[in-house]
Order: sequence, then C-alpha cells, then structure tokens
Amino acid sequence: MTVQTMQTAEVKDLLEKVAGLNKEGGNERVKKIVHRVMHDVFQIIEDFDITPDEFWQAVYYVNELGQNGEAALLAPGLGMDKYLDIRMDAEDELAGLSGGTPRTIEGPLYVAGAPKSDAFARMDDGSDESAETMILSGQVTDENGQPLANAVVDVWHADTKGAYSYFDQSQSEYNLRRRIVTDENGRYTARSIIPSGYGCPPEGSTQQLLNQLGRHGNRPAHIHFFVSKPGFKHLTTQINLAGDEYTYDDFAFATRDELVVDANRIEDPAKAEEFGLNTPYTQVEFNVQLVSTDKAELQARHERRRALEGETA
Repeated sequence: MTVQTMQTAEVKDLLEKVAGLNKEGGNERVKKIVHRVMHDVFQIIEDFDITPDEFWQAVYYVNELGQNGEAALLAPGLGMDKYLDIRMDAEDELAGLSGGTPRTIEGPLYVAGAPKSDAFARMDDGSDESAETMILSGQVTDENGQPLANAVVDVWHADTKGAYSYFDQSQSEYNLRRRIVTDENGRYTARSIIPSGYGCPPEGSTQQLLNQLGRHGNRPAHIHFFVSKPGFKHLTTQINLAGDEYTYDDFAFATRDELVVDANRIEDPAKAEEFGLNTPYTQVEFNVQLVSTDKAELQARHERRRALEGETA
C-alpha cells in the first residue's frame, strides 16, 4: 500500500522552501507555478507509488531529451501545443474574436527570414527531379470576404523525404521556404513540390516514450503557414493534404477538418502552360480568412525560440 505523506507538515514545509515562498525576492508568478508543479510531481510519486528506480529513469529521460534537442518535438506529441490552441480558441471566442481560418500548431521547424516576393514565388530549388510539382495558391480575405492586398503569406514545408531545409544540411538555403505578399486581389501563388510526411527519429527520446504509450510518431504530408497583415490577428496554421495515411491520425494532433485540403492532379496541358509546366502537376488551393483586431499583441506571432529569428529581416 502507498504511504500517505503529502498532507504532512514536513512535505508542506519542503514545498514552500523548494518554491522559495519562504524567501523575499524572485518572481512571485514563477514561485507559484513551481510550487504547483512540484506539488503535482510529489503527488504523482505518492499516488502511483513511484520507486526510486522509476524516478531516476525519468530524470535521465529528461536529460536525454534535452541532449537530443527533442523537447519541442515531444511537446506536440503529448498534446501540449494542441492544448494551447484550445485555450487560445476559447479566449478568442470570449473576446468576440473567433472566426476566420482556424489556427493549428506551428511545429518546431520554422526558420525566419525566408526570401520575400510579390504574388508569386518558386519555393523549391529544382534539385529533386523526381518530385511531383505542386502549384499552391489561394486568396487572403477579411472576415467579410473582402480581399486583403499586401498580406504576408509565410510558407514552409518538408521535402519528399520529410526533411526541412536548415535542419537538413543537405538542402539549399531556404529551400521550400518563402514569404509571398498578396496582390491587389489578395491572391498568392507558389510553385513547389508535394511534401512528404515524416516520423519522429526512431531511436530518439520522443519515439521512446511514444512506444511506451503504444503510439506511432508519424505526421501526414502538410504545409505550414504564418499569415499576417497590420490590423488583423496573426494566423499560425497548417494544412494537411487529403488522402495521406496519417491525415486523421497525426501524432501531433494538428489536424482540423477545415484544414484538410485536396491535392488535385492536373493533366490539362493548357492549364499547365499557364505556369510554364508540363503535365501532370498537382494543384492545391488554400484560401485564408483573417479576423480584424486593433490589439497589437494579437497582430504578431507569439514569442518562442525560432531559428534565425532576430537575425534576419
């Protein structure tokens, strides 16, 4: 039987001291959060009768997770990013700012400073000759359907092996990453390649825990977006390409029905000619609706550590 110690004066006093609540100075919010976190950790140890062996296995796991640089990968895998989205959706509804294209998780692989162009960009460097060509296009509008000119559509996605440039040093700089400024009709177009989904590193810390949970670590083929314009809520979202094995079984919980988009095979030579292509190619359309706001803090993406952010314009 598990011994009961959480309500003892000794443990309560220990938690006060651990969180610095018996000391002046420091950050009061941090103190309260640490007190709550450590209380809950102690409670878990008591409730599940965690042994010293199990405890130290968990400590070493956290250490390895940091060494592998996978904390930002495990977070979405454990639903943390999705939970933050749920909270932000609820906050928007409470503030009367709901609507527009749904948000979903950013993921850990954004790189700031991608090349910017007007209305059209080619995203791939042409090195993958076996890849299926993709024309990605859409229109950015306000909540009333009016086109938004000069909105910035920041797009990034993986290659056909599920790898992202910058993190995959074999790819050219900013391969499959572009910022596109919408035209007077709010439209943007990108020429790229159909991305592949990817899986967590099979020997990594994230997959190690997922194995213990009986879960896979795979993501479907998807395309990431930041969409922004002054006077409107910044949108962080991504689309999943319909028909992928993991479209509705994403280990990162990023799938939303409104963000599942068809990838349509085009075999009409006349349509291909518009883009200087040979047939066949794949057309993907993703239209975005932004919600207006005068709150400056909602017009910018939230702060987190991103590659090259602060170093490039």
